Amino acid sequence: MFPGPIYQMDIKNNIQKLQTELESKGCILVAVSKTHPPELILEAYTSGHKVFGENKVQELVSKYEALPKDIEWHLIGHLQRNKVKYIAPFVTLIHAIDSVKLLEEVNKQGAKINRVIHCLLQVHIAQEETKFGFDPAEVLKIIRTGGIGSMPYVKIKGLMAMATLTDKTDIIASEFKSVQELITTLRKEKLPTNVEMKELSIGMSSDYKIALDYGSTMVRVGTAIFGERKYD
Repeated sequence: MFPGPIYQMDIKNNIQKLQTELESKGCILVAVSKTHPPELILEAYTSGHKVFGENKVQELVSKYEALPKDIEWHLIGHLQRNKVKYIAPFVTLIHAIDSVKLLEEVNKQGAKINRVIHCLLQVHIAQEETKFGFDPAEVLKIIRTGGIGSMPYVKIKGLMAMATLTDKTDIIASEFKSVQELITTLRKEKLPTNVEMKELSIGMSSDYKIALDYGSTMVRVGTAIFGERKYD
């Protein structure tokens, strides 16, 4: 599950630099630890960081079981409905809610264990068709029609989006601007009691500086902390 070796990085120093940069913007750092072994996560943890993001449910569960229980685990990758039950008891935030059926399953699993599960709605803003998420119009519709309000074991904390993987900063900026405009619109509306548009999770290692200009409250950074993985 954790192939290696990896490049040596000054994890503590990397985290401290990012936190200093982000705190001035009121932004939370989610350290993306996917594919990295528990030992490196523990190194980051002992430096004082406790918020980590994983892409895959199996890897997330394995690390949750192996590492300190005060870590805040975020599931940031695509989530299949049949795997919600494995993370429902402990996950801090599910970033990638990309369908009403998935949201209904999260509510169902939350009801079974009497736990309200915090989530973000994923918005599709990128040019790549391979990325998941609601269209902006769909987000407005599902919130305005009141369906989410009937899911008491779900708490929508905001939106998540991924920009196109490109070196053209104008494209990235335009995409981040579109989701910023969407959340601004929603913040002005009367929302269901279990919906608050507080968090905007945009920005990764390659584009988080642009995301900060468009209201990001949460960035998902892995490479700039742990380095690139070196495969044999």
